[in-house]
Amino acid sequence: MCRLISTSFPLPQQQYWRGSSINKNEGMVQHLQSFGIIKSKRVAEVMQTIDRGLFVPEGTTPYVDSPMQIGYNATISAPHMHAMCLELLESHLKPGMHALDVGSGTGYLTACFAVMVGAQGQTVGVEHIPELAKFSIKNIEKSAAAPLLKEGSFSIHVADGRQGWPEFALYDAIHVGAAAPEIPPALIEQLKPGGRLVIPVGTISQELKVVNKNADGTVNIQSETGVRYVPLTSREAQLRER
Repeated sequence: MCRLISTSFPLPQQQYWRGSSINKNEGMVQHLQSFGIIKSKRVAEVMQTIDRGLFVPEGTTPYVDSPMQIGYNATISAPHMHAMCLELLESHLKPGMHALDVGSGTGYLTACFAVMVGAQGQTVGVEHIPELAKFSIKNIEKSAAAPLLKEGSFSIHVADGRQGWPEFALYDAIHVGAAAPEIPPALIEQLKPGGRLVIPVGTISQELKVVNKNADGTVNIQSETGVRYVPLTSREAQLRER
């Protein structure tokens, strides 16, 4: 899925730079740092390591701060939104941890997760459009995350992400790339105590929610910012939108 129409950080539909003047991944990361979106050294390092240019369709400008169409009524999120989600999840993406990306799209953010948790961890991307899943695997194979995919600590699966991926649960970090009317229960169930889920929630009015699970299984939910995503829906409904 990963089907962002417009995003906000910290104001709705904010865009931090325009045009194609930035033509290198390094420049994109430096801009994100200069605007204060990237604060963590680890987030800067992983976004330097995983080149966004490998994860966008040919002929597009990969380093502009904007979501881009990737086909099948899906988009890859804007760089500032990726950075924001990595910042929110950074403490739950330590080496050896388990991470789930629902709506993995072209594989960019999932590849970042994989590098952060490393070979001792487990990273799962779930995408319900088979063609996008195949595209993401090809992209990952060209990136610094390729060895993790080859040796098995990183995997992409075609499935309904609203059901999560039970095989490698429980997860320390879960990210969702489309807006749900309410938080899917399966994702709460598959979140490890002490873990964190980042998900946009709402219909017309949407907020990026941060869900922290306590040791006793209860959850605390806070709103991070207002956003505008397309719905978290079935493959059939997504394709009918064309």
